[in-house]
Amino acid sequence: MKKGLIIVFTGNGKGKTTAAIGQAMRAVGQGLKVLMLQFIKGTWNYGELESIKRLEPDFKIQPMGKGFVCSNSKLNEKEAKENVTQSWAQARNEILSDKYDMIILDEINYVISYGLLPVDEILTLFDEKPGRLHLILTGRDAHKSIVEKADLVTEMKEVKHQYSKGIKAQKGIEF
Repeated sequence: MKKGLIIVFTGNGKGKTTAAIGQAMRAVGQGLKVLMLQFIKGTWNYGELESIKRLEPDFKIQPMGKGFVCSNSKLNEKEAKENVTQSWAQARNEILSDKYDMIILDEINYVISYGLLPVDEILTLFDEKPGRLHLILTGRDAHKSIVEKADLVTEMKEVKHQYSKGIKAQKGIEF
């Protein structure tokens, strides 16, 4: 029986979600079923939403967030916490359902680092998940306990970014 891996894409550089989608594309190409749950994204029309729809039912994506949860957020702390609580309950159900071969918890590391979800919830789920399920976690500031428990961790490091030149986010690049 194959062992489902715990994979983490973290760091301050661009490409964490993109790397997870690349991993999912490889999995779908091998006949695996993939679900991507997005914990923060949900209010913009991201390019990946349209392209992944073309791969359904083998690859499904579900934005569950209500926008960024940081100092410039439109959400107050209570709304953000309620959204994360609902999103986490859904993610837990999907993971334990054993319907997928790979589940991506996009931006879950942010949710943990912002204190909206205790890291113990994730660590417990690692032990409860179906043994064959690959679980991918993305977002900056991966908790050290998650990094220790993971089978594969890649840190994206920003070397240079167009934002520093005043170039705004562009279709097909950032969203």
